[in-house]
Amino acid sequence: MRRRSVGKRQLTPDVKYNSELVSRLINTIMSRGKKATAQHIVYGAFEFIRKQKPNLEPLEVFLQALENIKPKLEVKSRRVGGATYQVPVEVSSDRQVALALRWITGFAKSKKGKSMTQALASELLDAYENTGSSIKKKEDTFKMAQANKAFAHYRW
Repeated sequence: MRRRSVGKRQLTPDVKYNSELVSRLINTIMSRGKKATAQHIVYGAFEFIRKQKPNLEPLEVFLQALENIKPKLEVKSRRVGGATYQVPVEVSSDRQVALALRWITGFAKSKKGKSMTQALASELLDAYENTGSSIKKKEDTFKMAQANKAFAHYRW
């Protein structure tokens, strides 16, 4: 018998935009418990977006970028009779957000020669316009799931 499952903790919305998603972005960027630094990076990126595109609200850019990046399908490894199959699975809404945030921050960190603030802002703007590394990652994930449709009957 398994023990009871752990419930999801309620996240406190961030101070400036009163949004739980911005708070999750801050937590994803945060490393070694330095939340103030992560907040500085995120709010700086939002200010950078405001300067780049004065007619757009940074929070709306962020939300639309997140919506554009969220993956609908992904593949999970499933072992059947000694063979490992890549089985396409639908992604839960919470995991969609987690993956999207992870991809944004990962690709922003990998951009060399830019500060993290500028890299995050440019990654968000790219995602808002349906271009960039994180959109490519989403499309690659979807293509992989489509290519392995034949193994969908192994879904559990």
